[in-house]
Parts: sequence; C-alpha cells; structure tokens
Amino acid sequence: MIDLGCIADDFTGATDLANNLVRGGMRVIQTIGVPDGPVPDVDAVVVALKSRTAPVDEAVSQSLAAARWLRAQGAQQLYFKVCSTFDSTPRGNIGPVTEALMELTGAEFVPVTPAFPETGRTVYHGHLFVGDVLLSDSSMRHHPLTPMTDANLVRVMQAQCARERVGLIPQAVVARGAWAITTRAAALQAAGMRIGIVDTVDDTALHLLAEAARDLPLVVAGSGLAIGLPALRGLSPNAASAALPPARGSAAVVSGSCSSASQAQVAAFLSADGSGFAVDPLRVAQGHDVAGEALAWAAPRLGAAPVLVYATAEPAAVQRVQAQLGVEQAGALVEQTLARIAQGLVAQGVGRLVVAGGETSGACVQALGVRQMRIGRQIDPGVPWCHSTLADGSGLHLALKSGNFGGVDFFTRAFTLLDAQAVA
Repeated sequence: MIDLGCIADDFTGATDLANNLVRGGMRVIQTIGVPDGPVPDVDAVVVALKSRTAPVDEAVSQSLAAARWLRAQGAQQLYFKVCSTFDSTPRGNIGPVTEALMELTGAEFVPVTPAFPETGRTVYHGHLFVGDVLLSDSSMRHHPLTPMTDANLVRVMQAQCARERVGLIPQAVVARGAWAITTRAAALQAAGMRIGIVDTVDDTALHLLAEAARDLPLVVAGSGLAIGLPALRGLSPNAASAALPPARGSAAVVSGSCSSASQAQVAAFLSADGSGFAVDPLRVAQGHDVAGEALAWAAPRLGAAPVLVYATAEPAAVQRVQAQLGVEQAGALVEQTLARIAQGLVAQGVGRLVVAGGETSGACVQALGVRQMRIGRQIDPGVPWCHSTLADGSGLHLALKSGNFGGVDFFTRAFTLLDAQAVA
C-alpha cells in the first residue's frame, strides 16, 4: 500500500517531484507509464507520463489510467504534477486533466500552484513569475511547443476548463496561515469556484498550503508543494531514502532542450574542452544516418571523459528548422534521433547518462526500456540522480533534467557528484 500517488505530465517533471519527496525523507519509485506489475514497498509512487503536449483526449485518458492504478494501490491523495512554468496551450492539458481527476476522486475543491521558489518560480496576484520577470516576458514566451504568453494563471486555467470556474487564493490570505487558506477555499467553492490558483511567494507559503491540503483527495502543483508533504506524514530527511547502487560505465550527455539554461550548459561544456557532437535536424530529414554518425564519433571518446551529443540551439535556429519541416515533424525527428543515440551509447557501455529536456527524456527512457527508477540525491534543485535496472539486468544511472533547470556547469558537476558518492 502506498501513501501518496503522483501523476506527472512529463518525465523530467516526474523526477523533479520525486526529488523533493526524497529530500524530505520519503522512499520513492518513479515508473515510466502506468505499471503493469508490482512496485517495491515505498512511501510514494510517481507515474511519469508523456502527456504534456499530447492531444487532450490522450492526456486525459493516460492520466485517468494512472490515477485508477494509484488508487487501487491505496493512495489516499493524488498529486497531479505540472510544469513550474505551467506549460500548456489554450486547450490544455492542465485544465482538462484536472477536471477529469476531480470527477474520478470526487474532489470538491482543488488548489493549484506551479510555484517552486527555490528555482525562481513564484505566484503573486495569480501571476506566475520566472525569477523577477513575468512568465510572459521570460524565454518561455518563445517555447517551440507551448509558448506561454500570458502570466495570469487564473485566466490561463479558466480558458482550459470546460466545466469548472477558477478563483484565486491571494497572498494576503496565505500569509495568515493554513486555516485562512481553507476558509478562502470554502468561500470560493460556495461561490461556484472549485479550482483555486494559490499565491505562493516563498517556501513558507508552500508549507502552509501543504498543511491546508493534507486531507484533500487531489492537488495540482509543480514540484514545489512536495517539500511540505513528507513532514506532514511524520518523515524527516535521511540519507537512506536517497541511497543508490554504485555507478559504473562511461559518462554521456544527450541534450535536446533548446531552453536558455540548456543553451548555456552546452556552451559551458564545450568551452571547457568537452567533446560534443551537434545533431542537425535538416540532415536527419534529408535521410542521413545522423544517429549512426554520432555513435561512431562517440565510440573512441567514451571512457576518457563525458561526451555530449546535442540538438540544443538558439530560438532563431529552431524556428528556421520548424519553418522547413513543420513544428511537429521537427520535434519528432529530433526526439527519435536522440533516443536512438541514447540506446547506442548505453549499448557501447555508458552507465551514467544525463538527458536534458522533457520531451527528449521521455523519448530516451522509452527507447531504453526503462520501466522504474529509484530516486537518489539531488544534483541541482529539481534534478536528482536516478537508477534503473534494464531488461538485460544491467544498471543505469540517469539524470533527467528539465530544460530550464540546473546551473551553467550542470553537465560536468552531475558526474562529479555521482563519482563522489561512489567514493564515499
């Protein structure tokens, strides 16, 4: 029987959430898709879906399947994990999935916040900030798949909801404590608003919201809310909850994210004399075996130092490719190519793999046949090392990094941290 059941709309978001739960002392397993067998005895299971940019009906169907499985395992509370930048479109998928989960669970009121102050995501007056700028003024405005041009989350969420009305629980209320949040939620519900965007400007606000929501059957949030959940279950940070097997094999990075953070990380890796191979989507579209070329390039370099294979590029370059190939085809070509490369790298002896980008991570773990991952220590806020046992019995350490997360030196520091754990 599990205590907390989580549904994440992409794979890096799933590890982001699991990371915060583990930091608080929970034992966590992340599954890739809805499990078709048993999971170990843990405190929480995070079901990772690739539903963020899926068609609405598909996203709802996948999420309901995950929710039903989690509830069958005894989960008393469901946590629908969304991106800290609320990545979505006018049609969804956050609103439609939330409404479907409300119907399944019988939830009478659902608090919603993507805030994660540790990574610079805060909500104030219902508006989402990335650092000190509005979401709509950040680099997310130019996201190739889910451009976010409106920072008003009440408005964004309302546009996606077919049945429910959306209200706001403002900072002035949150600051008065959990009881005030609960009182405001009841007032919104009485006024016909069963979904409430919650202002969350710091970690204190997240802890207060977690306390107010402790008995609710459903919450919708980024990973930040998870920092307040373990303590409410009587748990505290401990090293055992994040223990992973020793790392083995060569080290590699596969980067498909085109976020500004990933661009800086690729540039820093290359400028520090790191070995890198750039994937050109147009050459892939022309029929060249770019995956084979990348693997042939990597083979003699593996083992000496981490290698990098990347399709990361600036927005202007991405837009040129999309103009020629179409947005969906360009994205699919890159994902398929990087997934083949990840498969080939692991076959060549890579046992420590960093993948940058949510869509890229999803494609890579599916290609590798990863079904479950144990969550280990944090590298940077929102990004832990994970471990999976593959079908052939070999172990693989994985770090699935959301495009916007991590410091400039993330790629090299990730391996340094993992190697230091092995020594310890």
